[in-house]
Amino acid sequence: MRTYGRDINGNWQVITTDVNGFNDNVFLTTLAQVLKLNLGESPFYANYGIPQYQTIVTQVLPDYYVMQTQTNLAPNFASLSITRVPNSDPPVYNVQAVCHSGAILNKTIYT
Repeated sequence: MRTYGRDINGNWQVITTDVNGFNDNVFLTTLAQVLKLNLGESPFYANYGIPQYQTIVTQVLPDYYVMQTQTNLAPNFASLSITRVPNSDPPVYNVQAVCHSGAILNKTIYT
């Protein structure tokens, strides 16, 4: 399995299945991209993303869509938890994923 993500310098990197056959890093990269994606923006996965424009207009945080994203991607991890950082504008999410290898990945995703 393969996906692409940006490194700290903004350069595209290929993220693939690790040597043990686990796709946890692939799905964590996908999760980060989905949280930055606008709903309906992907030509392949129209149901993935956050309706950012609508949330700006209505001033309602997109917690429902983040929960839906968590539900969609949770089967790919042993455990997945996404929480919004309080009082963050724009919304910032803390992600804790327990990998199938037992490793715990903590990431902060800025939208």
